[in-house]
Amino acid sequence: MTTAHHLRLIDGMRTREFPVERVRSGSGVSGPGYHTAFLHMDDAWEDDEAGRLERRAQCLADHEALVTLLGSRWGDPELVSLFSAHERLVSGEEIPAPWADTVAGCEYLHLWHIEERWIALALSLEEGGSGCELSVVVTEIDPP
Repeated sequence: MTTAHHLRLIDGMRTREFPVERVRSGSGVSGPGYHTAFLHMDDAWEDDEAGRLERRAQCLADHEALVTLLGSRWGDPELVSLFSAHERLVSGEEIPAPWADTVAGCEYLHLWHIEERWIALALSLEEGGSGCELSVVVTEIDPP
């Protein structure tokens, strides 16, 4: 997918109604109060290390491009550490959807609050490896 495609997807998520129950879509999951789309998924089992490194580089480039482009639209994002939310999740505290999956998968996110909705860009990097996943969350549910 191209950066232009990612922007169209995010714009669509911002204006689309939220479903009353959790449902899967072609690019992610939606539920009461949120939409999540997976822009890059790590499919490590399907490629050699060189291919994974190439996909990681593309994932990182897409992340930087989206942070820049979304920042030019809405201003600088808030860079939010998910460390304390992750610790709360691990200790058994219930974190609401869609944040529970995001907290479990990445260390920080870029966050904007636009027109009563949160837009979060989450980057998950495999520790000590070459994996990389990029997702976006649009929600009316406050971050943890």
